[in-house]
Amino acid sequence: MTLETKKSVFVELGKFLKQFSENNTTKKSDVLHNDLFFDDFEKLIHLSQSHNGWYTPEQVYFALQSWADALTEENITKWLSNYSFESSVEKENGKNVALILAGNIPLVGFHDFLSVLISGNNAVIKTSSNDQHLLPFLAKYIIAVNPDFSDKINFVEGKLENFDAVIATGSNNTARYFEYYFKDKPSIIRKNRNSVAVINGKETKEQLEALGEDIFRYFGLGCRNVSKLFVPKGYKFDAFFEAIFKYQDVIHYEKYANNYDYNKAVFLMSNFKLLDNGFLTLKEDPSYASPISSVFYEFYESREDLEKRLEADAEQIQCIVSADSGKNNIPFGQTQNPQLWDYADNVDTITFLLTTK
Repeated sequence: MTLETKKSVFVELGKFLKQFSENNTTKKSDVLHNDLFFDDFEKLIHLSQSHNGWYTPEQVYFALQSWADALTEENITKWLSNYSFESSVEKENGKNVALILAGNIPLVGFHDFLSVLISGNNAVIKTSSNDQHLLPFLAKYIIAVNPDFSDKINFVEGKLENFDAVIATGSNNTARYFEYYFKDKPSIIRKNRNSVAVINGKETKEQLEALGEDIFRYFGLGCRNVSKLFVPKGYKFDAFFEAIFKYQDVIHYEKYANNYDYNKAVFLMSNFKLLDNGFLTLKEDPSYASPISSVFYEFYESREDLEKRLEADAEQIQCIVSADSGKNNIPFGQTQNPQLWDYADNVDTITFLLTTK
């Protein structure tokens, strides 16, 4: 398959996904293979919560729309224009790349899957036990659009074998195991990361409301979710709490409410001082990884010192959200809308796949 052929397949996938949204799912006549896949996929979306309690229809629809927006011809062309795909590479069978996927949010491993296939390689996929259905379904759709992909996608349940490189995502503990187990293979090993927001105290209500999206989307389970706030010395949280009140319905979701009750009780029994609005606790803490239903915060006195701190801790941070301009800053509300060229951990997956022997 040529690069253009592969691109066209994923553009078709984007059109397929575009049909599914929380408030307006619409079956369109010009989308390929809708007769085979549309109804079954709609059913799968609503079954997802039975497979993983965090995968509510709202969250799955959001993930699907995010990928639908990304998988346009314009976006894919812009993304791949930064690389040199030699014609000789396109003629080869490609490397077998093992993908060990996480399952914290819906389709969290899709970018790796896309990168492996678009670069002309073969995906040997071990899904997370928490997300075993969505990606295999989309793989079947891709194969229906172009059967040449059938030899390039392999889902495995047991031991990974016969692979040339690996991309593995897990916790800091599993990363140590991955690093040892795959020490003889070219690899990208992803560990725990968290995202932070830098508050200057001059944010508008709209910006703080958007920050709520960065905190509560996917119930805070993603590495791009904001789990830590840096606020100026003496900052009062009244405006923040007022702005995020629109997300109060999250407490009506049982799994989230259970975490809120449990983590709040643990904090209080440990005599920690908390700020609490009934569905989110704020705790002053130097750590980056806060538990579900809680966000940590720290005061800063100097932006210069804070910048040095963030630079020193870069390997723990996925995104920095801020109203201030800066090459690494993301606007409020945009952490869960990455572009194709926004790589996890800032590791260029396509370059890795094109240059690994």
